Amino acid sequence: MIVVGGEALVDLVPAPGTRDAGGALLPRWGGGPYNVAVALGRLGAPVRLLSRLSTDPFGDALLTGLEKAGVDTSLVQRGPEPTALAVVSLAPDGSASYGFHLEGTADRLVADPGPLPAGTAAVALGTCSLVLEPGASVYERVLRREAAAGRLISLDPNIRTPLIADPDAYRQRFRSWLPSIGLLKLSDDDTAWLTGGEPHAREWLRAGVIAVVTTRGGAGLVAHTPAGVVEVPAVSVQVVDTIGAGDTAHAALLAGLDALGALSRD
Repeated sequence: MIVVGGEALVDLVPAPGTRDAGGALLPRWGGGPYNVAVALGRLGAPVRLLSRLSTDPFGDALLTGLEKAGVDTSLVQRGPEPTALAVVSLAPDGSASYGFHLEGTADRLVADPGPLPAGTAAVALGTCSLVLEPGASVYERVLRREAAAGRLISLDPNIRTPLIADPDAYRQRFRSWLPSIGLLKLSDDDTAWLTGGEPHAREWLRAGVIAVVTTRGGAGLVAHTPAGVVEVPAVSVQVVDTIGAGDTAHAALLAGLDALGALSRD
């Protein structure tokens, strides 16, 4: 079983033919961890989501989306606070930027569930949930506790710079997580922000990470491990938008490892 921990929110996406909030906005269920969980469910991997959803209509819709994808919702908490919103703008190349409405939302008030259920092989975390308190401290405790219990921790920082008030403090926290992380999945933009463009993979491997997988858009992805480097080219497609692309890649990596019986730190 893979447990994915983190936020579930509603993306307000420009209607077809528009690029920003100047036109109609359509609600789409999202949030990095939510997307990972749904993609894992659709790929047939056993998955649970640890999150906190609102009891408002958006929260109900998010829960229904999980159930339709085959995601176990036994670790999903509910609360009366509103659902978080992300207003999406799309660039001409399909890349997305986000304006967040997160104050007082249900997902930030997640409670520590305690040790995760027996049968949990891996825990996937990342995005806003490791930035915004008080929930960030809860997810960090989960990260450290489950790593100490021998479970594979997979992290996608999925950096959202407008939400990080103190970049240096975040980078320091990120470095403190590295000994607990087995799979570090991030984008080339994440890497540049975290390192200032300096070489990174070998340093992170020395810190304890087993595999560093970097997605590079149309250039494909590259995986660094102690055994060497593997590059995988991207399939050429017409890009509509990039919303959830990295989350889907993260899910595909985890589903592939699960299919190989390789969800461990070995």
